[in-house]
Amino acid sequence: MREAIELKDPGAPARKYTDTTDGREEVDPPETPMVVFVNSRSGGRHGPELTSRLQELIGEDQVFDLSEVKPSDFVQYGLLCLEELAESGDVIAKVTRERLRVLVAGGDGTVGWVLGCLGELHVHNREPVPPSAIIPLGTGNDLSRSFGWGGSFPFAWRSAIKSTLQKAAVGPVCRLDSWHVTVTMPEGDSLELPHSLRYIEQHNDSQELDTNRNILDRVSSFEGVFYNYFSIGMDAQVAYGFHQLRNKNPNLARGPISNKLIYSGYSCTQGWFFTPCTADPSLRGLRNIVRIYVKKVNCSEWEQIKIPNSVRSIVCLNLPNYGSGRNPWGHPKPEYLEKRGFVEAHLDDGLIEIFGLKQGWHASFVMIDLITAKHIAQAAAIRIEIRGDEWRRAFMQMDGEPWKQPLRGDFSTLIDIKKVPYQSLMVTG
Repeated sequence: MREAIELKDPGAPARKYTDTTDGREEVDPPETPMVVFVNSRSGGRHGPELTSRLQELIGEDQVFDLSEVKPSDFVQYGLLCLEELAESGDVIAKVTRERLRVLVAGGDGTVGWVLGCLGELHVHNREPVPPSAIIPLGTGNDLSRSFGWGGSFPFAWRSAIKSTLQKAAVGPVCRLDSWHVTVTMPEGDSLELPHSLRYIEQHNDSQELDTNRNILDRVSSFEGVFYNYFSIGMDAQVAYGFHQLRNKNPNLARGPISNKLIYSGYSCTQGWFFTPCTADPSLRGLRNIVRIYVKKVNCSEWEQIKIPNSVRSIVCLNLPNYGSGRNPWGHPKPEYLEKRGFVEAHLDDGLIEIFGLKQGWHASFVMIDLITAKHIAQAAAIRIEIRGDEWRRAFMQMDGEPWKQPLRGDFSTLIDIKKVPYQSLMVTG
């Protein structure tokens, strides 16, 4: 597989090994074949050391540093090489392809990147899709927490790595929903997208909504997939500022603990806790510029949802963990769920939870589990319409990757969120 990736040609290695099949010693297929992707830039100084240790344990050809090999190249060339060998009659290649598992060492963004590339196998009918396990190297690690892999990289990782490999090889597999996001904005506005988003051909299908907002015929669109959350508002503004700060000073935060301390301190400077006195009070809540429409389960009609007063951040959450293991949706009682028309939240139920955070004090109480967030809706599909009015930009983030979205006062920006038709396979720790 590595040879196919380096050559960017799955056929050449496949042909070579097919031609040398005669005379080779018969060997048994591997019980639990595995490849590992390591984000060596995560985990502070431990990233490169972890890569070396994994290569010692399972072989250099099975461990890929993401700074050198992209998961898309692995899918396009490495896996295709196995598939071509299997089609030529190589039993070991066939069994390896069927039993293969993936271990991702990185943060939530890294895991989502790998899952997104593996999801392309569904699109091209190249099943089975390898299930993924996690070594948490990021700051929040909410995907890792949700599947039992822990919230942080262990200090005694050298002794723990063998047991992690064993769990990744034999652990049970469960399913995870993922959500496709499309942002449509007026043509001509430009912005710098995070790597999880990409521009697509222009389209505009807003006519199905009953709205009197102005919609442009000529638009620019981009899309991506998230596994944990999508948010708009102050939390994304803080995340964007923190990322900019860290990019300018790469030595400032080199581990999860220092990241969290700097992030917490930075949030206090962004108006999250104290709205500047010069700000117009009418602009403090997102309800001034945002409309939310949802489709509920087994329903084809859009329904507009009221946004509570003073909500400064709207979060669409897929996992039970958010913000380093917190659960802002909480565990509502059955009678409350029935009254609101909700069901108990699960990460594979085809539904996404929408909640709001007010000022920083409210968010702080939510994050220490004293209260739950402001429940807004539970939906099978979401459309968010943003009209800038006096606002010239809004901050958004998707699985921890923030960006600054330009807004116009005369035309709307539309955000469509719908469930991806296939689910990701995850190994539980």
